[in-house]
Amino acid sequence: MEKKICVITGTRAEYGLLYWVLKEIQNDPSLTLQIIVTGTHLSPAFDNTYQIIEKDGFRINKKIEILLSSDTPIGISKSIALGVIGFAEALDDLKPDILVILGDRFEMLAAAQAALIANVPIAHIHGGETTEGAIDEAIRHSITKMSYLHFVAAEPYHKRVIQLGEAPNRVFNFGAPGLDHIKNTPLLTREEFEQAINFNLSELNFLVTLHPTTLKIHETEDTIVALLAALDSFPDGNIIFTGYNADPAGHIIGEHIDKYVRLHNTRCRFFKSLGQVRYLSALQFVDVIIGNSSSGLSEVPVFRKPTVNIGDRQKGRLRATSVIDCTNDKKSIIRSIKLALSDGFQTKLKSTVTPYGMGNVSPRIKDTLKSFDFGADPQKRFFDISFDMPSA
Repeated sequence: MEKKICVITGTRAEYGLLYWVLKEIQNDPSLTLQIIVTGTHLSPAFDNTYQIIEKDGFRINKKIEILLSSDTPIGISKSIALGVIGFAEALDDLKPDILVILGDRFEMLAAAQAALIANVPIAHIHGGETTEGAIDEAIRHSITKMSYLHFVAAEPYHKRVIQLGEAPNRVFNFGAPGLDHIKNTPLLTREEFEQAINFNLSELNFLVTLHPTTLKIHETEDTIVALLAALDSFPDGNIIFTGYNADPAGHIIGEHIDKYVRLHNTRCRFFKSLGQVRYLSALQFVDVIIGNSSSGLSEVPVFRKPTVNIGDRQKGRLRATSVIDCTNDKKSIIRSIKLALSDGFQTKLKSTVTPYGMGNVSPRIKDTLKSFDFGADPQKRFFDISFDMPSA
């Protein structure tokens, strides 16, 4: 009997990380792949990226629309409620044997709640990580407690998931599946990339991705204003902006970027979604990656390029020596960009080692999903670790 594995994706970035996991499941004749698409994939404001999934040869089994026009905390909470309803109906119809969830976004929280009630075992990818500046921190650990299998990206995360009470035989440290894209995907040449984005690169190029820091929403406007002012200090640099997440206050970032690109249209371009091939290709040719995306800490170090990581959104995550942390003020951002471009730092980049493994992750995830025996009663037991509490 074929095992039905259902995978949920809600954003373009998350789909890129899942791509080779999906391919591995799709190509195994003993498995049936089911895909549920939700979130920004179904939004015209984010370029309807579900079409990319279909173009890549995947069949979408369910589309669950949950995004509202509001990106306020109330709007996001209502989206979660809509998601729970939609996922409950989809899971009842599809009846998967396993549900695969990646990451820590609110869409995945809704899916996990529905699966928990439906008694569908959850396999969670990228648990155990910390992002102290975002509500993702609490969402990620909540999903961990609702999940049965765990695929983590590094040894500290492996330990942390066990610390949360998950049994060691259900926690697998295979590395970050997104790195499989780098190893398996033919990337564009510089000329092909410029043609693909209809934009000529310069001698100095920046790739910028900024998301709201959801535990400090009030700082969103100050951060984007400071970042754009800092970029003004590098007038010879061409800038590629990529889209922000559908998080509270995201529209503030979008409004400022739109205005900046209009004023500097000869050296700036904004893309709601570059897609995996164009995004990874861009990493080959830009000089500095700037913003607060997790990609700056995971994929970018593989290319031995510097990341200027702004603010607290990724605070607590493992980072390679190629990452420069700075505060969200203009002077700190300028100082960090100059450091990234300095001869000394450029020499240091040559010895960069990513803390998230070396790829070949997706086949191992697929094999584990395929072979793991959940038994007749997939009831979890809390795993207690032994430790001595520090004296008062």
